[in-house]
Amino acid sequence: MDKGAGTGPKNEEKREKMKRTLLKDWKSRLSYFLQNSSSPGKPKTGKKSKQQTFIKPSPEEAQLWSEAFDELLASKYGLAAFRAFLKSEFCEENIEFWLACEDFKKTKSPQKLSSKAKKIYTDFIEKEAPKEINIDFQTKTLIAQNIQEATSGCFTTAQKRVYSLMENNSYPRFLESEFYQDLCKKPQITTEPHAT
Repeated sequence: MDKGAGTGPKNEEKREKMKRTLLKDWKSRLSYFLQNSSSPGKPKTGKKSKQQTFIKPSPEEAQLWSEAFDELLASKYGLAAFRAFLKSEFCEENIEFWLACEDFKKTKSPQKLSSKAKKIYTDFIEKEAPKEINIDFQTKTLIAQNIQEATSGCFTTAQKRVYSLMENNSYPRFLESEFYQDLCKKPQITTEPHAT
């Protein structure tokens, strides 16, 4: 049996087909996040529809995302694309936790602060939480103590750690992803010969 049989044209075709399927799945996830995103931004709204639609960024805007992680998070489309990417890597709990903390910090009412703190704790922090984030035991213990009398800063340490994890691990992989690279490509202008 030929050992080089696994690298033939059939396997190459298979890989290309799988790559296209993954990219298509990625784009449909991004579309879903853009339609269902609750993040702040400036959506375009039609008169007949209350559904929000978002404009695909220009290649120049998408390239700005590579300059700083904050640039990516500040863009509604960028945030949705990054969320879809994290979902494809099975680590979307990180961005969801970070966004929950951003919302939490804006809460003014002490009653709402307390209930939101407990929800964030049960969703992301406690052992076996449905979206448990990867933070050390000391930070978890500190948060458990802090939420007894919740303040807007009780998740700050964990949020900074998760931000750093995303910025140093997921963000560079996102910038290398085929989807992001496609967003940065300028459209090819083709000229066809005109019949005379």
